[in-house]
Amino acid sequence: MTDFRKGDRVSWATSQGRTQGKIVDKKTSDFDFAGSTFHASKDEPAFIVKSEKTDAEAAHKGSALRKLSPR
Repeated sequence: MTDFRKGDRVSWATSQGRTQGKIVDKKTSDFDFAGSTFHASKDEPAFIVKSEKTDAEAAHKGSALRKLSPR
């Protein structure tokens, strides 16, 4: 698994295809986001990402993200 950090540029799957943005937060314990509870741990963190195109934020596990080159 890639070690993601705040500010890393990543891509992830959406219903419209892949999109890209930046990591804005790393979560290492369970948390609530957008009305849902997400599970995270130090061994399997979750990340809040912000879309470059829409500025919308989403939560994803690291396994759903692909690291991209910085712009």
